Amino acid sequence: MEYSRRDLGLLFHALLTGRATAATKQTLPSECFPYDTLKVKTNAQTHQETRNVFDGLTHQGWRVDMHITKLAPGMMPHPPHAHVHEEMMMIKEGTLEVTILDKSTRIGPGSVVYVHSNEMHGLKNVGETPAEYFVLAIGQEMT
Repeated sequence: MEYSRRDLGLLFHALLTGRATAATKQTLPSECFPYDTLKVKTNAQTHQETRNVFDGLTHQGWRVDMHITKLAPGMMPHPPHAHVHEEMMMIKEGTLEVTILDKSTRIGPGSVVYVHSNEMHGLKNVGETPAEYFVLAIGQEMT
C-alpha cells in the first residue's frame, strides 16, 4: 500500500488532534437523558454528587463529555487544574466563584463559563445552598 505526503499529513493531524480515538469511543446517537434516570456518584470527601450524562464522539469525530455536579456550600470539586480539552459550565442553581488564570468571578443561575485549553481554573461553591452545574468537555484529553 502506498501513501502520499498528503495522506501522511492527514494521519499526523488526526493523531495530534486526538481523532484517532474513534476506535475506543463511539459516535453518540440522538437520545434524551432524563435527570432522574442518571446514575448518581457521591464523593463523601467533597460532598458532591455527579451524574455522568454521556461521553462519546460527534459525527466529525470530536469528543464531547457531559456531566452534572451538585456541590455542597463551601466546597470545591477538586483543586485548580488545567487540561487539554475545553470546557463549558452552565449554572443551574447556587453561587459559584470561578477562577480562570487568577481572575475570580461570582456567578449564579443561568450563567455560563468557558475555559480554553490548558488554562488554570477552579471553582468553589461560595453560596449558602448547594450549587448545581452542567459541565460540557469538548475535545480530546491527551495522555
